[in-house]
Amino acid sequence: MKNFVFYNPVKIVFGVDSFFKTGEYINQIGRKHLIVIGKGSVKKNGLLERLQQILDKNNSEYFILEGVKPNPVIEKVKEGIELAQENGIDSIIAFGGGSVIDTAKAISAGFYYKNDPWDLFEKNVNIQKALPIMVILTVSATGSEFNPISVVQNDSLKHKIRFQSEKIFPKISILDPVLTTTLPANYTAFASVDIISHVVEGYFTSEDFNTPIQDGFVETIVKTVINSTYKVLNDPDNVEERANIMWAAALALSGITTSGIGKFRFENHLIEHALSAIYDIPHGAGLSIVIPAWMKVNKKRLSKKFSLFGKNVFGIEGNEEYVVDETINTLESFFDKIKSPTRLSSYNITDFEEIKKNVIECAPSRNLKIDYEYISEILEFMR
Repeated sequence: MKNFVFYNPVKIVFGVDSFFKTGEYINQIGRKHLIVIGKGSVKKNGLLERLQQILDKNNSEYFILEGVKPNPVIEKVKEGIELAQENGIDSIIAFGGGSVIDTAKAISAGFYYKNDPWDLFEKNVNIQKALPIMVILTVSATGSEFNPISVVQNDSLKHKIRFQSEKIFPKISILDPVLTTTLPANYTAFASVDIISHVVEGYFTSEDFNTPIQDGFVETIVKTVINSTYKVLNDPDNVEERANIMWAAALALSGITTSGIGKFRFENHLIEHALSAIYDIPHGAGLSIVIPAWMKVNKKRLSKKFSLFGKNVFGIEGNEEYVVDETINTLESFFDKIKSPTRLSSYNITDFEEIKKNVIECAPSRNLKIDYEYISEILEFMR
């Protein structure tokens, strides 16, 4: 195991009906809030009205920024910064899933930043101050409720990249699994793919093979997500299994599974971000296309970890070559069974040149270098 520093200051308020405890914590972040929401689901299902009632009872002021897309854009961040500055906002409530939280984080950092907020992503600016954030989670997928990362795309550049700073950790995250029961089946599936992707990136590519604790975290998270996803797709109101998925999602990108594993590569996300930036496809759907193809190209180089994963997650036995092939097939089969796509043809994507160019251009933002032949080989398996 490598040396590491682990830091995560987020207060998690977890459990059924924890949403209704929001009033107990809201004053810890401020009195004048910007509520950031998506394209209307929290309005349609009455959750926004309930939150407003809680805030009114608490004598809190608030303004609402709505319309955040599933693949969040810098233009909405700029709109939020302007709204916050005009109204003297002192805190942000991110009420939604990962795109809403990532937008809120970018607004919180951009509020005090004097220049173009895209600099935060493109130039990885070291910020000194950010508005405090409370998260009320409605989609368990990205883990943004429990980490200091924001991923936003610039439509004019077709670049989707990340910004990271300890200043944008949420102060408090309300994780109420009941709020996720209205998530449609397709997005439930995409969310589960996203959770799995967060833990396998480090698991597969770490150069340190003596990390049994971290490996155990990853394997348990993946097994839990697979088992619980099947159950909630058959029974969307199964709150207990929704809770398992919700906690798995939070832990998956909290830093706990990668602390001590040394250097690793986040290539699947790099490739998928090109897909969602160019074609605006759902992030989880893009990942279920990328991951099996990436594994097929890397199966010889990473056979030891693929084999370990197959044995401990799926119970596959046999010689290493057989276990590796069956591991890839079994994971791809899971994606197929939950109806998350595994081929670019599902979105009628046949021109790969722009994708290749985008991946190569954005690779340095993740301290990666991707060559043309390598990404071409992966895309052929994605066809």
